[in-house]
Amino acid sequence: MDGAVGQESLATPGPKMLADIKPPFIPEDASGMTVLVEWPPGHPGTAPHRHSGPAFGYVIEGAVRFELEGEPERVIRAGETFWEPGGDVIHYQDGNALPDAPAKFVVFMLCEPGQPMLTFVGEEELAQRTHLRAPRPAAR
Repeated sequence: MDGAVGQESLATPGPKMLADIKPPFIPEDASGMTVLVEWPPGHPGTAPHRHSGPAFGYVIEGAVRFELEGEPERVIRAGETFWEPGGDVIHYQDGNALPDAPAKFVVFMLCEPGQPMLTFVGEEELAQRTHLRAPRPAAR
């Protein structure tokens, strides 16, 4: 679900296509929100949550551990992009994948009117949806 451009192409001046995503839905009358997220070394990130609309991100610095419901976790490094569809999909991880360096990313979200940008998912719902989560890595 993520698109990426190599670091070498970012050195050339001018616009660069970083990702071309067609989200499954855009909430009617959505509002846009751009957020800068900065995690110190080893920070676990935001607790499991979901967004009311699609989100598109770009890692500026470091590396982010990223996991959406139904997909294996992956590490997205500086210069790479990510996206998530929003809606019912749980976003399990967005923490710093590096124990010794900060991570920083920008995310643009389309939010459903009257709904919060982020809603935390409770333990009961996480337990009910365990079967939808990709297998966990054996060790890090």
